Amino acid sequence: MAWLRNLSKYSSTIAKLKSSSSPQRPTTTTTITNHDPFFLLPSFTFLSHFSSNSIQQKPSNPSNKHAIEYSGLLEATKPHEKPRVVVLGSGWAGCRLMKGLDTTTYDIVCVSPRNHMVFTPLLASTCVGTLEFRSVAEPIGRIQPALSREPGSYFFLANCTAIDTHNHMVQCETVTDGEETIDPWKFSISYDKLVVALGSQPSTFGIQGVKEYAIFLREVYHAQEIRRKLLLNLMLSDVPGIGEEEKQRLLHCVVVGGGPTGVEFSGELSDFIMKDVQQRYAHVKDYIRVTLIEANEILSSFDDRLRRYATNQLRKSGVRLVRGIVKDVKAQKIVLSDGTEVPYGLLVWSTGVAPAPIIHSLDIPKESSGRIGVDEWLRVPSVQDVFSIGDCSGFLETTGRQTLPALAQVAERQGKYLAELLNRIGKEGGGHANRAKEIEFGDPFVYKHLGSMATIGRYKALVDLRQSKEGKGLSLAGFLSFFIWRSAYITRVISWRNRFYVFINWVTTLIFGRDISRL
Repeated sequence: MAWLRNLSKYSSTIAKLKSSSSPQRPTTTTTITNHDPFFLLPSFTFLSHFSSNSIQQKPSNPSNKHAIEYSGLLEATKPHEKPRVVVLGSGWAGCRLMKGLDTTTYDIVCVSPRNHMVFTPLLASTCVGTLEFRSVAEPIGRIQPALSREPGSYFFLANCTAIDTHNHMVQCETVTDGEETIDPWKFSISYDKLVVALGSQPSTFGIQGVKEYAIFLREVYHAQEIRRKLLLNLMLSDVPGIGEEEKQRLLHCVVVGGGPTGVEFSGELSDFIMKDVQQRYAHVKDYIRVTLIEANEILSSFDDRLRRYATNQLRKSGVRLVRGIVKDVKAQKIVLSDGTEVPYGLLVWSTGVAPAPIIHSLDIPKESSGRIGVDEWLRVPSVQDVFSIGDCSGFLETTGRQTLPALAQVAERQGKYLAELLNRIGKEGGGHANRAKEIEFGDPFVYKHLGSMATIGRYKALVDLRQSKEGKGLSLAGFLSFFIWRSAYITRVISWRNRFYVFINWVTTLIFGRDISRL
């Protein structure tokens, strides 16, 4: 392997140079065998740009004979070099920011546990085969090509574990799959500007059993898990010897949460049942059911007329609407606050979001709901050169502004604004650390709501273009709204490649039906 020999020669040369330049510096030598799987991964050759801090042998681990802890540092930029913007997260906010940053002014480093952005409005369609999974995932390298091409820009598949705002440094740990893989590589990155766009996590409200038994719908792997579980239950229910009660449980799909995600998934699922299950699973078609549980009104952000229309359409599609509060979640049933027990074969949880655990651990001011507190320019006012956007941030009370909802359009708008702000700061000479103190930031961020849309199945959707529930504006429901919904979202898909995929998937589904392969 030529690249491995070259890497070994390069490492030896660097080691000799270091030892000759600092002969009095104590060194520690650790023997690393060629059988260590970490050094067989070419994806980690980027670490040659790091300065090595330490290589320490961990205590023996019976499951991994070569358990080694590594650490490295992506050093601070020098005055003659481009300043570095470190972006934590690859969601709507972080990706829109990276797309808009001027790469002639900044080097960009992105740290995220996923190397793609998920187009969440279409994620529910992938669960039942209306769309393929790759149609809603956009690689980070396509959104910002500099991460793959520029020598000072990187993407690191890792999680941020801590932020040292005093020394302008973030600590990270690489992502690994399961317990039998290599140990994570721990490293640090120095930044000139830091943007925290870590998003949020599903809210469980402290209800026992949700994390163990429910499936969320926020990532591609969530949709994959839902699809596999749904198709597995369909096939198991057709096996000879399965009792009536067990068959009804297996084919009972329960959705908790009546927001846009829960309603759209219920609508897609009802479409799948009526158009595909009844044709291809004729023996069990009369057993499959969908129940949507919501504590209050479904689609609470929409107009009352649209909510009533959605309720009627969902019921016509066979979706059972239940108003109640989930008290406990067990392996095969959920318990409501009034004591009602609801057996299920598939449980999808979509009740809102909460800040990620890393947000709670940061020693910076928070707003009332636990998000990172920012001012009108989306910066964290208590520290230098730190900004926060997306679901993980909210306005401090001192700004007199209300915290914006955790919506994709909010995050996208914040990312676009902050990219323009950082570009202006960089061109005025404030890109490096602690250089923006005297620079005027200009107009603060202002959010204008463009409206809400949701599909409810059977080629029908809701479109509410008012800025608020009390405001005036256009609100539609029916097939025309469905056409507007599809037209709007296919134009919002980031790349022409994925727009083509989505369009072809829609046409294929319309002509041939959904694919029911369990892959």
